[in-house]
Amino acid sequence: LAPPLPKLCGFGAVPLPGALGAGTARESAARAGMPPGRQTSSRGWREGGGYGTCYCDGGCRRAGDCCHDHGQACPAIPCVVGEWSHWSGCAEQCHPGLRIRRRYVQQEPQNGGEPCPALEEKAGCLEYLTYQGEDCGHEHVPAFITTSEYGKERKRRAASSSWPSDKETAGYCVEFRTESLSHHCALETRPYARWMQYLREGHTVCVACQPPAMNTDTQRCSGDGHNADGDKILHWEAIGNAQCQGTWKKIRQLEHCSCPLVHSFIFT
Repeated sequence: LAPPLPKLCGFGAVPLPGALGAGTARESAARAGMPPGRQTSSRGWREGGGYGTCYCDGGCRRAGDCCHDHGQACPAIPCVVGEWSHWSGCAEQCHPGLRIRRRYVQQEPQNGGEPCPALEEKAGCLEYLTYQGEDCGHEHVPAFITTSEYGKERKRRAASSSWPSDKETAGYCVEFRTESLSHHCALETRPYARWMQYLREGHTVCVACQPPAMNTDTQRCSGDGHNADGDKILHWEAIGNAQCQGTWKKIRQLEHCSCPLVHSFIFT
C-alpha cells in the first residue's frame, strides 16, 4: 500500500529522527547548527512527485525536494526596507567629495523571498561653506558639475537654520553644447555616478546655478562662461569621478532650465 499523505509542512508533518520541530526557519536553522537554506525537513510527498525526505525552506526549489504543500505552508517572504535617509553633507568641505544616504532592513527575506536591495547610496558633491559658515572654494576652475537631483537636497539644507537662505536669489540656467569628453564618463557604473553615462559629444545640456554654488558677491557660478562668446572652449569636470571631464561651448543663459532630466545638471 502507498504511504499516507502527510499533513502540511511545518504544521504536523512527521519529522525525521533528530529533525527540527516547529518554529521559524531562522530558529530552526540555528537549533540544528545548519546554515539558512536547509531547514525544517519531514518525510512525505514531494512537490514534483515521489515520497521521501522533503523540505520546507528557501533552498528546496533549487534542490527539487520541496514538500508538496510548500507554497501554502512556507510562502516566500520578500525583504522589506525602510525609506531613504536624507543625504549627508560632503565628507570634506571646499573639496570635491562624496555624500551618503542609507536605509535599513525592516523584514529579512525568508523561504527564498526577494533579497534585500542596496542599503547605501553615494553621490558626488562639493560644498562652498566651511563648518564655521565661511565662504570658500569659488576659485574652483574648471566648472564642477553633478546631477540635478543634488539640487533638491541643496534646497532642503539651505532651508535649515544652520545654512544661509537662498530665497533672495533664484539662480539661473546655462545651456552648453558638449565638444569633447573623456571615455571614463561612459564607463562609469557606480550607482551614484551613473548619470555621467548620459554625457555625449554634440549634445545640448542645461546646468543650473544655485546657492550655495553661486558667489554671494558676483551672483554667478564658477565656470558658467560669463562674458564668453560662443566660440570659446570651456572646461568642466564631473563631481565623483575626476577622470570624467571634457569641454563645452556656451549657447545661452536662461532663467530656467528646460533640458530632459538626463541632460540636466547643476554647478557645484
